[in-house]
Amino acid sequence: MSDQRSLRIAVVGSGPAGFYAAEALLAHETPTLVDVYDALPAPFGLVRYGVAPDHPKIKNIIARYEKTAAHPSFAFFGNVTVGRDISVEEMRRFYDAIVFANGAQTDRRLGVPGEDLAGSYTATEFVAWYNGHPDYQDREFDLSHECAVVIGQGNVAVDVARILCKTVDELKHTDITARTLEVLAESRVREVRMVGRRGPVQAAFTPPEMKELGEMEDCDLIVDPSELELNDASRAELEVLKWREAQKNYDLLREAAAKPRAGRARRLLIQFCRGPKELVGGSRLDGVVLERNKLSGDPGQQKAIGTGVTELVPCGVLFRSVGYRGVALAGVPFDEKGGVIPNTEGRVLKDGNPVPGLYAAGWIKRGPSGIIGTNKPDSFETAKALIADLPLLARCAEPSRDALMALLKSRNVRVVGYEDWRRIDAAEVERGVPAGKPREKFLSIDEMLGVLQPR
Repeated sequence: MSDQRSLRIAVVGSGPAGFYAAEALLAHETPTLVDVYDALPAPFGLVRYGVAPDHPKIKNIIARYEKTAAHPSFAFFGNVTVGRDISVEEMRRFYDAIVFANGAQTDRRLGVPGEDLAGSYTATEFVAWYNGHPDYQDREFDLSHECAVVIGQGNVAVDVARILCKTVDELKHTDITARTLEVLAESRVREVRMVGRRGPVQAAFTPPEMKELGEMEDCDLIVDPSELELNDASRAELEVLKWREAQKNYDLLREAAAKPRAGRARRLLIQFCRGPKELVGGSRLDGVVLERNKLSGDPGQQKAIGTGVTELVPCGVLFRSVGYRGVALAGVPFDEKGGVIPNTEGRVLKDGNPVPGLYAAGWIKRGPSGIIGTNKPDSFETAKALIADLPLLARCAEPSRDALMALLKSRNVRVVGYEDWRRIDAAEVERGVPAGKPREKFLSIDEMLGVLQPR
């Protein structure tokens, strides 16, 4: 790579992984221009559209991303869908390297009969809906039933259960959408069951999330003490340092099991060692058949094995929260089984060999694991690999933002820059003031673009 001009890098995805990658690349001594792409006019990915509205402190990380966006060599290409508005092959004409940080965009399936019955939803669509993601505002969630089941016990499952169990008063001063509050106000759900296929030690939620479940204003948290009995392997797991969060979870579960019910309007049951066998119903969901499991294997490697003992849980609404997977992008190698871009240290691989100039970061690189902060070392690793490869990178044919913008304009793509986003952001904040909310999000791309003066 010649040092006669700045390195030009595109980052696809403006969530945490994308911003951390941009931060690391802009901090390097090599003069670098970084263009960060997002299909939406709004940046920040799951920080904006995934973090629960009643967790505002987690969103404070946006202040760090804003510092990156203020760098003179940073540009935001919002409202540009890579693979539709511009292909990866075309992007390679304008960039010396591309970092894919576009996350895990779809849900893993349960793989059981009845999974697609009306009344069975993915956690992803529910979370995106109540957080105001434009692509999910056409969804309708039927909460007219007394019992809701959440399959899964990660933090997303906990978020779904908590939103279903909280009162409108607990949520009305958050950035949850006004439309969601209207639906929740009419909800007839009184019992939520959060079901996990393994035991309490293996539950994937974190202690702060678990603690919150016992602090809701009008919901009893119910845990059957008998479900907290551990086998030898699970007891061994609690004794290992890396399972210290599991110990905190277990202690909180024991506290909940010992606490008498207060007779509140709603109840949340946390149940273990159960897995869905079938969703049943006619034109819509009537219930779920759960199979009792037992744990088998060494500490840290236990698997849930079905016992053949089943129970039918009547329910009218069910949310599936059993993990995410990435989506293939034309022109980029993809591992269908793992749902990720094959890579080593962030270098994209094809047939086991690195593809010059292509890199991956975040969930599309490693799979859907960890918390927001986990993306920092992950993205820094990718940036380090890219920088180490500089002597090997071929120069792009047309290193010009102007030429790139001209191409997008010829396709009637309205690129939303970072200053444009700041105007949209300010308008949302202003909209939230009358209701005492931090913001009232725009629910469509057209609404966002309507804030901007036409060019």
